Amino acid sequence: MLTNLPFPLLQTIDRPDDLRRLARPQLGQLATELRAFLLDSVAKTGGHLSSNLGTVELTVALHYVFNTPHDRVVWDVGHQTYPHKILTGRRQRMASLRQLGGLSGFPRRDESDFDAFGTAHSSTSISAALGMALASRLKGEERHAIAVIGDGAMTAGMAFEAMNNAGVSDCNLLVILNDNDMSISPPVGALNRYLAKLLSGQFYAAAKQASKTVLKGAPPLWELAKRFEESAKGMVKPITLFEKFGFNYVGPIDGHDVDTLVSVLENIKQLKGPQFLHVVTKKGQGYKLAEADPIAYHGPGKFDPAVGLQQASTVAKPTFTQVFGDWLCDMAAADSKLVAITPAMREGSGMVEFEKRFPTRFFDVGIAEQHAVTFAAGLACEGLKPVVAIYSTFLQRGYDQLIHDVALQNLPVVFALDRAGLVGADGATHAGAYDIPFLRCVPNISLACPADENECRQLLSTAYAQQHPVAVRYPRGVGAGVPVTCTLDALPFGKGEIRRTGKSIAILAFGTLLYPALQAAQALDATVVNMRWVKPLDVELLLQMAASHDALVTLEEGAVMGGAGSAVLEALAQAGVNKPVLQLGLPDVFIEHGDPAKLLALQGLDASGIEAAIRARFALAQSM
Repeated sequence: MLTNLPFPLLQTIDRPDDLRRLARPQLGQLATELRAFLLDSVAKTGGHLSSNLGTVELTVALHYVFNTPHDRVVWDVGHQTYPHKILTGRRQRMASLRQLGGLSGFPRRDESDFDAFGTAHSSTSISAALGMALASRLKGEERHAIAVIGDGAMTAGMAFEAMNNAGVSDCNLLVILNDNDMSISPPVGALNRYLAKLLSGQFYAAAKQASKTVLKGAPPLWELAKRFEESAKGMVKPITLFEKFGFNYVGPIDGHDVDTLVSVLENIKQLKGPQFLHVVTKKGQGYKLAEADPIAYHGPGKFDPAVGLQQASTVAKPTFTQVFGDWLCDMAAADSKLVAITPAMREGSGMVEFEKRFPTRFFDVGIAEQHAVTFAAGLACEGLKPVVAIYSTFLQRGYDQLIHDVALQNLPVVFALDRAGLVGADGATHAGAYDIPFLRCVPNISLACPADENECRQLLSTAYAQQHPVAVRYPRGVGAGVPVTCTLDALPFGKGEIRRTGKSIAILAFGTLLYPALQAAQALDATVVNMRWVKPLDVELLLQMAASHDALVTLEEGAVMGGAGSAVLEALAQAGVNKPVLQLGLPDVFIEHGDPAKLLALQGLDASGIEAAIRARFALAQSM
């Protein structure tokens, strides 16, 4: 019998149709079981936790009230969608979460009909849901479109571009603001302060006429609203920012009261035009350790829920992110002109210590990558030396600003590109596969690819010394374990080095794949060059290798199309050199989530894969 199972009610829910057959008094029990199952699952696989614990009741209420998947629910970013996955037929597959061949950590249209829109980057939900709402109207279909967006994501300009468009469209769009006063890093900016004021004035907000219509289904809130309105006669009603955009604002309401959520959503469902529901939740809800430290539990690895996250007992090798953070503090101590900028990734980019030591020179601009880049340009115009710490995949969002505001004016901005190459469990949406092609085609910008931790520190110093924009790309996690110096010594600008001298074949390695290249070269007796720079390319060294070897191999953890290998081919062509070249790197496909080492091996970018590709391309005997 199901009563003997640890999750008796949840075990009966395979699809939202099953959920909608429950009586409303059962929803609280379902939410409790769902939260417990979620905690147990994520503890075994790793993944996003705090954000998912905070959206349990909201997810239950949405699927209970709306006819999903006919009604479209778009989850902004998507790292709060594990409860959604569990309720939409994927409970049995949660053990495969973020693993090779398993469930994605984000919504994906090819994974489930209930995933209305694929997400992983912030602030896209309102635009997508608006498109769906207007498409339904054009096609004569009756369906609801709902965007669920966090207060951190509301700091991005794209969210307000969509709100501005939606407010004059007169379509049936519901935007739900999941206000947990927390994105990944602590939220910043005037908008967040405005939301805090809204929350502190929730009783007054509940008395507004629009809210009263909706809250009639929740008698305690309705009575509270009436009493407060009577006591507030003569006061001027506030007009919220969202009403100015043309939305009917409702809230704030308790996002962990599933019964109230259902009542409010059922009433909003009957209203026409753009609706805005303000829901207040708590990250980590129901698990005290995550409630106390939602940042630490944002994306933990495997852990014991009874014990919580534990400090590592051994001293681990420093990650590239930590190397950057240490360099940033040291360089700031040496140069008072250094200022550091991050678009809401203080922890992820290794800047916590910098903020503590140099608070007036630290700028977290919120989830606003476009603004971050142009803001840096403004700082540079006034003689400061900005360092923009940004993930490779997020710099894509500030590409126009990179070209127009930084490169065109040749401003000395350093871009520290974390998460370059494959990132593992987050998958294709977060892979830094495209920065080499999209940066090297832009005039004035230089691009360095350190091979290890110490070289990363040295090339950051080299980049900082230049009087034009320079990007330094480095991967997630640890490198080869090369000891890191504490000096600020720089390496020669635009120059590579020969790391191994061999015969016939020269492997030109860009970045951390230098080390598997050295292993492969041992079996092949090949030369290995640490190129270090994609732009400017060390053409002198390249032509030297071309003149002294029968064939060249380029190696990069980035897209082959337009990448470092392409730069080598262009340089050879310009010099009139005709030499066989094998380009190894990431193919023209989106590479899915999984263990990074396994993913690299599947692409033939480990030592054995590199060796095998070279032997096959140049018909080399195994005895070499």
